[in-house]
Amino acid sequence: MIITVDNLSFSYKSTPIFRDVSLRADKGELVAVLGRNGAGKTTLLKAINRVISPQHGSVMIEGVDAKTMGPMAIAQAVGWVPQSTEATAMTVFDLVLLGRKPHFRWAPSKEDYRKSEEAIERIGISHLALRPANELSGGELQLVQIARALAQDPRLILFDEPTSSLDIHNQYRLMATVRAIIDEGERAAIMAVHDLNLALRYCDSFILLKEGRVWAAGDRRVITKETIGMVYDIEVDVMELAGFPIVVPHSTTQ
Repeated sequence: MIITVDNLSFSYKSTPIFRDVSLRADKGELVAVLGRNGAGKTTLLKAINRVISPQHGSVMIEGVDAKTMGPMAIAQAVGWVPQSTEATAMTVFDLVLLGRKPHFRWAPSKEDYRKSEEAIERIGISHLALRPANELSGGELQLVQIARALAQDPRLILFDEPTSSLDIHNQYRLMATVRAIIDEGERAAIMAVHDLNLALRYCDSFILLKEGRVWAAGDRRVITKETIGMVYDIEVDVMELAGFPIVVPHSTTQ
């Protein structure tokens, strides 16, 4: 098992953010973390990545307690793709090369350059390699962030709402790219995502958070109109279209 999270809880001062969250992901699995704004999705990812320290519970990365791992070991094992990032004047290649930083001390090696080139080619952005990152569109920059995480060569990749600011073309392009990477079978991924239909099309299993607690967890069978209604406070139908399950809202609540 690449990642095992057991009964994880985190509070900010006296306010609980999430409580008793458990999940697992192995090679080739993409787990979606779903829930309304403020449900604790991003904070959960940060706790898994040890950006913050949970008060209770455990995170095991390939059988090793994350509490015993230093920042460098965490960075080698876990890749992070944020919801958004501040673009710099660095070239795309140099930005991706930064993903190799956990693997070298003073200067990148030939292997680091090779891994960066491979990641750029794998994501299909070779034509952008020498472009300054601050000249890219939002969709292009998100692909660069994925390439950087891939160059890092982690066993687990965490995605924080990577499609939130993208148009529909780039949403599906990005999700298809992530799915293809995970299907190679060497990595697992956990993704906080708002779009239920994107999650249903591309993810394997689902954790639905409500008020910081796991309301439901499992494969596509847990995505029912009853579950969605309780978690999101909205009436929906869940049906199949063109071979894919989709969630169709009735209306918003008043």
